[in-house]
Amino acid sequence: MKAHGTLIKWNDNRGFGFVALLQSHEELFVHISAFPRDGIRPRIGETISFEVRSGPDGRKRAERVERPESRPPPRPIRRAPVAYKRSPLSAALSTVIVAVLVFAGYSAYTSRWDASNGASFAVPQSVESSNQQFSCDGRTHCSQMTSCAEATYFLRHCPNTQMDGNNDGEPCEQQWCN
Repeated sequence: MKAHGTLIKWNDNRGFGFVALLQSHEELFVHISAFPRDGIRPRIGETISFEVRSGPDGRKRAERVERPESRPPPRPIRRAPVAYKRSPLSAALSTVIVAVLVFAGYSAYTSRWDASNGASFAVPQSVESSNQQFSCDGRTHCSQMTSCAEATYFLRHCPNTQMDGNNDGEPCEQQWCN
């Protein structure tokens, strides 16, 4: 049987209180579990509807509490996702930006790789030697040379070369200058 009353006492820390019946002003025990799970905490002075039942100790208590003046919260409206349409100009611009970033990244990567492998970035030094022109370009080993004259030029004019194993001033003796 439904009854109506007003919440007159409430202990929020312990989760219970008392409700006074509107007709007889009799006080009934009410537990937090009897309230709807709507996220609203019980408030003193709140008018509620409930069923009167006997508890395990034989005393009357309020069960299945309803709040007549409160309405259930509205359900959120779900809208269909909006399809975003890109213009051809923005698509082309995006493609160009990505291409520029990829090129810049590749250039930075290769320049670091060359620097870590001992490539020299000094201004090329060139000299005429028997109608051939040689310049220091970072090569340091005999396997990178094409002639004895080129190896000799690199040994004499370029830093960090490793072409004269016995330090006699004759480069690449086993490959080019025998």
